[in-house]
Amino acid sequence: MHASTPKLRAPRTLPSPQLPRLYTFRRCPYAMRARMALLQAGRAFEAVEVSLRDKPASLLALSPKATVPVLHLPDGSVIEESWDVMRWALAAPDAQGWWARAQSPANLDLVHRNDGDFKHHLDRWKYPQRYASESITPDAHRDRALDVLLQPLEARLNSAPWLGGATPCATDLAVMPFVRQFASVDPGWFAAQDVPSVRAWLDGWLVSPLFVACMYKLPAQGAIRFPSL
Repeated sequence: MHASTPKLRAPRTLPSPQLPRLYTFRRCPYAMRARMALLQAGRAFEAVEVSLRDKPASLLALSPKATVPVLHLPDGSVIEESWDVMRWALAAPDAQGWWARAQSPANLDLVHRNDGDFKHHLDRWKYPQRYASESITPDAHRDRALDVLLQPLEARLNSAPWLGGATPCATDLAVMPFVRQFASVDPGWFAAQDVPSVRAWLDGWLVSPLFVACMYKLPAQGAIRFPSL
């Protein structure tokens, strides 16, 4: 599914911004990977921090699904999925190969696992109160998340420091925010798991200039030009 053509949609009424405008939420892993891709690509953009309890009318007009990230482009088109935002940012031109290295079957499989089964189990471990009627326990979801993504990720990172090999790629950016979220649910438990390469990889990203820049705290209202890397 991640190799498909990105979906671009024209808004109905809103004027186009002068810079690409990203509707985002600081702690959302989907929005994190979109911001990191834009920063890594050196794309100038504006950002709007979205309150999930009071979503701006402009976001609702652009994207009825009203989930972040949403990217509104100066030509009027709208990109509504985080992987497609990453593609727009990194794919052309791709002089450093960040997008190309992410297109291998193994890397596409990791993104598919991350966005599918891993996210399913992560949500049910992190937010058990939302899924209280399920017969599977939160700890069982935690263990399945470990099996479905972190063990394959450990095997990959045993042989190379990044998912792009000797250098990072878009797959690193796509997966890391979700692994970060998973690790933060119970840091003591995560530290005891037999995934040392994953922990080293995650720790490296968390102190990287790219991630630090990505986590710049936006004002509660208004669109501002996002600081460059």
